[in-house]
Amino acid sequence: MHMPYEWSPAPPHADPDWTLALWPYRSLLRRDFALFMGATAAIITLPLLTVLGTAVLWGLLPFFAIAFTGLWYALNVSYRRGEVLEELRVTADTAHLTRHNPKGPRQDWQANRYWVSVHLHPKGGPVDNYITLRGGDREVEIGAFLDAAERLALYDELKRALRG
Repeated sequence: MHMPYEWSPAPPHADPDWTLALWPYRSLLRRDFALFMGATAAIITLPLLTVLGTAVLWGLLPFFAIAFTGLWYALNVSYRRGEVLEELRVTADTAHLTRHNPKGPRQDWQANRYWVSVHLHPKGGPVDNYITLRGGDREVEIGAFLDAAERLALYDELKRALRG
């Protein structure tokens, strides 16, 4: 199963320096979005061909245009909201988490690598199997956009990676 995160270098890490990049799962890639919208336009156009040249066409056309525009807008907004990237860079001394939000400022967290601990909150968090990193004076979430099974797998991998 392909996970929506990537280790560099891949675990197990012989080197104390490594990076973990996480992103939300995309079921509809940009290329597929264009194909889907093209197919939708073709399907919407087919019934209009039967009324071509009549006044009924002008009655139906605005509704089809509104439906197509609404679908395009909704998918585009959903896609933009999912443009989140979290990067955890760990060196011999520090752990630095950066969250690149689709809107708004970048969020950063840094702690001494040796004091960083990974915590799993199976219930009671905003999502099941909620993962946090604790170090210094703050606790931050990581991978909240992943599904519950992906967060469990990530938790195990993070525990092993931070021990080494």
